[in-house]
Order: sequence, then structure tokens, then C-alpha cells
Amino acid sequence: MTTSGGDRLAGKRVVVIGGARGIGGEIATRFASEGAQVAVLDRLVECGTLLAEQIGASFFEVDLIDPVSAETVTADAVAALGGVDVLVNSAGILRFSPLLDVTVAEWNEIFSINTRAMLTTMQVAARAMIAADHGGKIINIASMAAKAGGANEGHYAASKAAVVALTRVAALEWGVHGITANSLCPGYILTEMGADTRTDDDVATWSSFSPLGRLGDAADVARVALFLASEDSDYLTGQAINVTGGMVMH
Repeated sequence: MTTSGGDRLAGKRVVVIGGARGIGGEIATRFASEGAQVAVLDRLVECGTLLAEQIGASFFEVDLIDPVSAETVTADAVAALGGVDVLVNSAGILRFSPLLDVTVAEWNEIFSINTRAMLTTMQVAARAMIAADHGGKIINIASMAAKAGGANEGHYAASKAAVVALTRVAALEWGVHGITANSLCPGYILTEMGADTRTDDDVATWSSFSPLGRLGDAADVARVALFLASEDSDYLTGQAINVTGGMVMH
């Protein structure tokens, strides 16, 4: 993970949902290295606690499937920071199943974590931002599946398309309060998610889909997230930005 940085987020209070590892972990690490006060929320207690210790952040255990936990723990993190300037929603799960086989339980699980919990954490953060009257930044991690779909991941793709739509509505409704809301749509990013079933042949095949000839890593996404969290993006809102190495270009 990235440890060196500057002061682009000096004094900013940041809540990273799903920040124990992977893309969220890299974002938390990079933001802390840029001077932010970071609260990491995740269900992975050991991993999240260790990361928080390493980057000088605070850790909060959360169960995003439980709407009460999602709301109260996010509110606790905001209170501990004394407010919130940036919210990053990076938590998500990926399941594979043909459309004909997707069950209601599988659908509900995906949407509970990938979409419903995101609405809850956004509501908590936005209320705090509006009350403080200083604006803020919301960054939601979607997926290129939101735009391109993919066989055997219809429920996942639908949940991520919902993230994009939800983010745009937030941008429309909360812009008057100085809040920007944008989503990132990563492509094939080499993280822990899916690592147990990812083969070298898979990596070679997927890499060939990118004009750059490689897959992304968490740092590729974190650098764009840093731009969105910084003042450099103050006039950018409601966007779904591809971080796909050119696999998706719209």
C-alpha cells in the first residue's frame, strides 16, 4: 500500500466504508498519507484494526447487512471525527450466478450491501455536511459492470448500476448544499476479492481486453479517488468515472 504523500487533504475528516483492505484500504491509506483524519469502517475487525494502526486512523466494526448497524456506526464515526468532509463508500460483494438461477436471497444480499447500505451511509454523512454548512464530497465505488454488465453477474451489475443512479440523484439534490457526489467504475482490479478463484490464465485473458495491456491495482483507483476528494474536483459532480484501462470507454 501507498504510505508516502503530501497535504492535499490536510485537516479533512474522511469516513471510508469497507476500508479494511482492497480498494477501500488503499484509499484510506492514501488519504491518510495526504493529511486526512480517517475513520475505517468494515466487518473485518482484525484486518481493519491493523490497517488503522498502521496509518494512524480509527477503526469501527460495522455490519452493513444490518441497516441499524450501518446507520449507527457511521454516525459514531462521524461524531468521533467531529464531522465529515469526505465519505467513501467502497464496501461491496461479488457473487456469480446465471440469471435463471439467481434467488431472491442472493439478490437481496447483493443489494443490501452494495446499494442499500450505501444509501444509509450517504444519508448520515449528508445530514452532517448540511448541518455544518461547509459542503462535502461523496465518492461511491461502483463498477464497470454498471455500464457493461457481464454474464453470470446480473444481480451484481444491477446493484452497481443502482449505485451510479443513486450517486447522480445525490448530486442533483445535495449540490445546493455544496456537496458533490461522484462514482468510480473500476474494471478488473487485482484485489483480494476473487483472488481465490483467479488464475494466471484469467489475468492474461483479462489484460488483453485493455488497450494498456494490463489489469489495474487498487492504487489506480485510489489516485482518482484522491482527485475527487480534493479541491481539484470542486466543479465535478454526478459523474460515473471509468477506471478500466480502456475496457469501457463511455
